[in-house]
Amino acid sequence: MPEIKFSNEEKDILARKLQMYFREELNQDIGKFDALFLLDFIAEEFGAYFYNRGLYDAQALLETRMETLAEAIYELERPTEFRR
Repeated sequence: MPEIKFSNEEKDILARKLQMYFREELNQDIGKFDALFLLDFIAEEFGAYFYNRGLYDAQALLETRMETLAEAIYELERPTEFRR
């Protein structure tokens, strides 16, 4: 799996979300450095799980769409003497 990299802007947004979560849900204030450190930990330890789940979901969606496409193509067939 390629390393997941976020831009500095994305990291800032994610760090702010972690800081807000800690403040609102845990009544704890954490600084930006700690939030970025936690973000790196979460990405390293859990990122592959989320990444794989996204791949599985995309694969399931693609399979469904391919089945729909195959049915649509079948409906376009014109009758001939030849049968599959």
